[in-house]
Amino acid sequence: MNPPEQALSAPTVPASDRPRAAADVTPVSPVAPATTPVPDPTWYERIRDRWYKLVATDEFQRWSARFPLTAPITRYRSRKVFDLVSGFVYTQTLYACVELDLFDYLAEGARTVEEIAEHGDMAIANAERLLNAAVSLRLLMKRRHGRYGLGPLGAPLVRNVGVTALIRHHKMAYHDLADPVSLLRQGSDFRTELSRYWSYADAPRPQAIDDTRVAAYSEIMAATLPPVAHDVLDAYDLSKHDCLLDVGGGEGMFLSLVGARHHHLQLQLFDLPAVASRARTRLEQAGLGDRVQCVGGNFHADSLPTGADVCSLVRVLLDHDDLSVLRLLQRVRAALPKGGVLLIAEALAGAKGAETVGDAYFSFYLLAMGKGRARRASELHQMLQTAGFRKSRELPTRFPIQTGLIVAEV
Repeated sequence: MNPPEQALSAPTVPASDRPRAAADVTPVSPVAPATTPVPDPTWYERIRDRWYKLVATDEFQRWSARFPLTAPITRYRSRKVFDLVSGFVYTQTLYACVELDLFDYLAEGARTVEEIAEHGDMAIANAERLLNAAVSLRLLMKRRHGRYGLGPLGAPLVRNVGVTALIRHHKMAYHDLADPVSLLRQGSDFRTELSRYWSYADAPRPQAIDDTRVAAYSEIMAATLPPVAHDVLDAYDLSKHDCLLDVGGGEGMFLSLVGARHHHLQLQLFDLPAVASRARTRLEQAGLGDRVQCVGGNFHADSLPTGADVCSLVRVLLDHDDLSVLRLLQRVRAALPKGGVLLIAEALAGAKGAETVGDAYFSFYLLAMGKGRARRASELHQMLQTAGFRKSRELPTRFPIQTGLIVAEV
């Protein structure tokens, strides 16, 4: 039961429209994966394997670099391999630019090496080293008279609080991924900086986490959420709904943006008690105090508030294992009335044009965090069906690299 000071009662729902009680949530047991025989390779796979065996030889690589028709392809692939080797240096170049506040500094106009060196408290030679690296990455551009200005990839970072907060945050990820083999071989007692930072990831009683421990990660979640929120609100029309419940809603950033667009909507938020308390303060400051209810609890164990006809899970599911996700989806299904809608918004594995986001970035980040995984849309559709949703579909968003959106109906 939630403490009175951390939970506000939800509006009542007529018995005929009331969703199933939390007790009706179907228990889920983990199922051992079935062993399936491995089929023989197809003729195409055999040809492809022979081709790559040939490509791997030193003789072929030297020949392909000389032959006019294959030389451009060989050079391109060599550069891509070198980019993989040098990726950490690239990220550190970006990190240095953010830490030195270069993008905001150069937003006022191009500067000389001497001016930038003084701004960053660096030797001129080291400033020039950083600037040339940033130019090669298109973060900056060389201008006339030896000056440097914003480049095409640096300009979007000017006063971009969310992205720069994320770049600074990744210092912990770089530390945890310094020895990826040890990370992959980790045991249950393996601790990382990210697992300590995301304090709910391995907490035995998440609802007991205090404000001090949730403050840091709540702030970065709030700072990085607006682009995802705008993607969701541009792709799905909430004007046809009456009340939105945001589960795992953090400090209320998503609800504050929803409330600014849809003035008729009643708003509910459910998160850990310490987080819900911070959300209540933020939403009251945003002038939404008379439209919002903030409820504290643990969505792994507690029933969700009723009364909403649409529910959102924004960047929530990828933090949790399959069994926990399925049980959460069942709780959402129990809280929604007939005809209710669930919005799932998060980066999806296998998203066309953004394959590296789910299968490389989030895969290793969440491994370091100690919990969860990115999922393909097809996996979530299957889990929604198992949880009792009638149908689900994927909606296109402007930036699939950061926002996949699935709409499920009760």
